[in-house]
Amino acid sequence: MIKFENVSKVYPNGYKGLNNVSLEIEQGEFVAIIGLSGAGKSTLIRTINRMHDISEGKLTVDGVSVNSLKGKSLRKFRRGIGMIFQSFNLVTRTTVIKNVLTSNIPDMPFWRVLLGAYPESNKVAALEALDKVGILDKAYTRVDQLSGGQQQRVALARTLAQNPKIILADEPVAALDPVTAKQVMNDFRRINREMNISVLINIHHVDLALEYADRVIGVKGGEIVYDGPSKEVTSEILDRIYGGQEPDTMEGIQ
Repeated sequence: MIKFENVSKVYPNGYKGLNNVSLEIEQGEFVAIIGLSGAGKSTLIRTINRMHDISEGKLTVDGVSVNSLKGKSLRKFRRGIGMIFQSFNLVTRTTVIKNVLTSNIPDMPFWRVLLGAYPESNKVAALEALDKVGILDKAYTRVDQLSGGQQQRVALARTLAQNPKIILADEPVAALDPVTAKQVMNDFRRINREMNISVLINIHHVDLALEYADRVIGVKGGEIVYDGPSKEVTSEILDRIYGGQEPDTMEGIQ
């Protein structure tokens, strides 16, 4: 489904975000990407939907060479990939359902966007997505009245409403307390298993990565230093990924 072949990414300032990365991720996998800040985790997932262009190598998603896409074909490609951020990226002064409905804007005529005239089928899909993440009862509540965990679930529902094959999540639980973080991770795991959506999460908290993901990719200095089952991650492997520094966990966080 996703194939990196000798991929490197060099930023304009000369910093190498990825260095000769090769890996394959199959449809339906739940993958956690771990490593220190600045290791290349965000760069890795953001090349998949072309938020970042690669500098060398080849990146293929569902048989499509990502860097060859332009204009309309790139926009269509991105519709199949959901992206979730730490900051939620919601319009807080409007309702939950209106935030979820914004996932349809790229496919709508301009007059519908201008008038906010969403087709009934879009509204049904939005309500179904909210039901899948357990906040259907909040559909007509303003986003700024929700907790952080509920807002992250709105962001996840908005992504589900676009019917993606892949969900990329960049530190989705970093701003959440431990209990709420586990609830959101449970949502990701359930969606991954029930809908066969590939989930790739860039995450600082190693304990959550090992508990929820089936596969862990360890990144250090833009290179893959571990790629394997989460159940086979040992303290020695964590030392290799983190260079002897203590990895983050949710334990003790209030």
